[in-house]
Amino acid sequence: MSTIKTRDGTEIYYKDWGAGRPVVFSHGWPLSSDSWEAQMYHVAANGCRAIAHDRRGHGRSSQPWDGNDMDHYADDLAQLLDHLDVKDAVLIGFSTGGGEVTRYIGRHGTRRVAKVALVSAVPPLMLTTPANPGGLPIEVFDGIRAGSLKDRSQLYKDIASGPFFGFNRPGAKPSQGMIDSFWMQSMMGGHKNTYDSIAAFSATDFTEDLKKFGVPTLIIHGDDDQIVPIDAAGRAAAKLVKGATLKVYPGAPHGITDTHKDQLNADLLAFIKS
Repeated sequence: MSTIKTRDGTEIYYKDWGAGRPVVFSHGWPLSSDSWEAQMYHVAANGCRAIAHDRRGHGRSSQPWDGNDMDHYADDLAQLLDHLDVKDAVLIGFSTGGGEVTRYIGRHGTRRVAKVALVSAVPPLMLTTPANPGGLPIEVFDGIRAGSLKDRSQLYKDIASGPFFGFNRPGAKPSQGMIDSFWMQSMMGGHKNTYDSIAAFSATDFTEDLKKFGVPTLIIHGDDDQIVPIDAAGRAAAKLVKGATLKVYPGAPHGITDTHKDQLNADLLAFIKS
């Protein structure tokens, strides 16, 4: 396996497919880089270099007890890009990975970055606060934490078979393959790591990070996202990133990397090549 060791000794697994302009993918909670395989295959088959890593505590990366927060996630990504000497990259973040990419730019700038795409991403802030009344109440995330401690395997099955892919909507046709893949990836993550990450993706405020982008930015979000509601996330983020393009997928759920992969693949490749 291809791995790097970060400054605090965490081993980060990564994939590096194809050749050409580097396109770097950051995955969602509690998944791994495998969740990007449709998009990685597509861009690598169309003349790009597709890179994706398993976030610390997820997938095939090691499971440190501490450091399961956005600052560490962003610094791990920075060390991976430094290790690979990536230049003129397109950074693409899904859900929690969108937070990771956003915090990376906030902490490390855009020296290696040409463009950014945020897909169903959590910025600017998911949690309701006095300054963010449109967010989700703390009880939502406390419920996820409680479910993780009680029976995280069942929690992941419930998320995948219900709101993540929109399979709980009338007329939906659930894919057992998507459900099984979500569950398998999730169970590879460390128990403590995935638990801590709930706070990382829900309570981190990315407002000031988004204001630092300064590169072409594409924001893609489904307007039936039950996990990361579009008004609190995609639409709010688009107002904070100067010149950002917001593309809304009507009726689409959170997990559009699978449910809308052909449309997403085409939109991402067009953005990369533009």
